[in-house]
Order: sequence, then structure tokens, then C-alpha cells
Amino acid sequence: MTTAKKQKTKAGSAKAAAELRLVKEAKIKDLIGDAAGDRLEASGVLYRDGVFLVVCDNLPFFLRISGELSPKAPENGALGAERGKAAKKKGKQEGKKEAAAETEGYEDLAYDPSGERHFTLSEAVPVKPEGFRARVQEYDARLRPRGTATLDFALSDANKGLEGLEWVERGGTGYLLGLCEGNRCTGGKEGRKPGGGRIQVFRRGTEQWDRTDTIRLPASLPFEDYSSVSVRDGRIAVLSQASSALWVGRLSPKKWQVDEGTVYSLPTDDKGRTVYGTAEGVSWISRDHVVVVSDRAKKGQESDHYRAKDQSIHVFLIPSGG
Repeated sequence: MTTAKKQKTKAGSAKAAAELRLVKEAKIKDLIGDAAGDRLEASGVLYRDGVFLVVCDNLPFFLRISGELSPKAPENGALGAERGKAAKKKGKQEGKKEAAAETEGYEDLAYDPSGERHFTLSEAVPVKPEGFRARVQEYDARLRPRGTATLDFALSDANKGLEGLEWVERGGTGYLLGLCEGNRCTGGKEGRKPGGGRIQVFRRGTEQWDRTDTIRLPASLPFEDYSSVSVRDGRIAVLSQASSALWVGRLSPKKWQVDEGTVYSLPTDDKGRTVYGTAEGVSWISRDHVVVVSDRAKKGQESDHYRAKDQSIHVFLIPSGG
């Protein structure tokens, strides 16, 4: 998404507070074995009932990992792998580009505890007559597909769409929060200019998810991009891959507004260099712990620094006062 040089620069500017403290981490493949292949481009994570549910932007199914990060845990594995692979193969064989695209993988996921539904996010898909929209897939408690619907928000760039997804309930009504990857929800140079973080708010409509509001992240936030969002007990966490940092703030219980919050950088090496340069997904575990998953290091990134931490799952402690 960004070059190593840009990531390193932004990581330095994000150290406004303290570093998150690593509690434990592991390579995802070491935990689930060969169940999902060798490329695990982790993009989203959800913690619930002692288990981590992970999605990858190159896989059309879910990965489940024990909260202990133990390779011997019976919970570990790939859920719906055969169904996802079969759907992808069928779509490609029949020449259905849209069907094939829907099974390419997911950017993030969310959970509705009241309805026991899971949601996954496709960053940007083409819509008629022109343009792009993000798409949400709905699953029941057993992760069986229950349909798809687009999010009513125009995207100007197929590669800079919505990256994060979260569920929030207010007054008996459920809402999906869609985090824009670029500042001011744009791509290119403008999207990389800090100070324009946006989260779009959606409510289920008749045929789509209707946009009802926008959460503006603090203009002081020095992030070049935004990769995931998580909300727990009124506290909101937003992750940036390019800045290798996490912002933690408070979401108003009545308005779609946040406070200034605090920025925490992800840990660096003993020379102060960025090592968590592919962090893509975040989820609250408790009031002072979060789980983060990292994407596969891409060509052009600082592979020696990033590959040691890529395609992994990490648990961090937020320093007191966050």
C-alpha cells in the first residue's frame, strides 16, 4: 500500500505517546498448519469468547485461532475453506467476474451479538452504471452465508475503499461503521495527507446499507492511512499500517463523535526501526489489551524488518492511561 520509506517516516511522526507492549505473538501458519495454504494476507481480526476469528484479503473463508496462540489448540483451523474454494472455482469456470470477485477475500469483519450475525467487508467492488461501492457479506452464527449488500457510499478509487468494519448498537438499532482507508476517503496524494480520517456510519435499508452519518477522526491524527477499527465499551481503536500505530479514543454514546484520544506506536526494534509494517486488523480483547494481525510483506517493503512479523497475530498491552 505504501513504500517502506513512507512507512518509516510516518511511524516516526506517530510517536506522540508511548509504545504498545507486546504480550505474545505467533505466525498464523504455525498455528493452523497447512489448512489455508502458504499465503496468509491477514486483514481483519475479531476476538470473541476466547477465540480469534481472522480473515485474509486473499482467502474466501475464515481462520479460527485459540486465544492462547497455541499450535496444538483444537480450535485452530480454517472454517468454510472447502465451500469458499468451491465457490471461487465455480465463479471463475463460469466466467462470472462478479462471483469470483466476491470470493477473493475480505478486508475486515464485525459481529452483531444481538442477532448472532457476522459481517465481512469487501473493500471496493464495481457497481452499475459506473463507480465503486464497498460490499458487506452476512453470515449466521455458524458462519453460513446469508446474503450480500452494498454500502451506500461512492468510492473514487477501487484500491482505496473501505478498510475497516465494526458493529455498534444504539437504542435497539444496529449500525455498521466503515473506515475509509485514505484521508478524506480519497486516494492518491490527497488520501495520504494526514488529518482527514473518516468513518462512515450505515444502517440496514431495504436493498442496501444506507449511510446515515460520518465520524470525523481528530484532525491532529498524523496517520497516512487507516486499516481497521474496533469499538468496545465506548472506546474506539483505529489502526494505521503506514504509520505502524494505534489511535485510542472515546466514542460519544449519543453522537457520532470522538474525542482527541491518544496515539500509540507499535513496538520498534532496538535501533528504533519499524518492524510491524504490515499491521492490518485490530480488535479489542479487554479494556487494556488488543489483538492485531499482520498482512504479508509486499515487494518493495523492508522485507528483513517486516517479514519477521508478517502473516502473524499479535497481542498488545496498552500502557496505563490509554
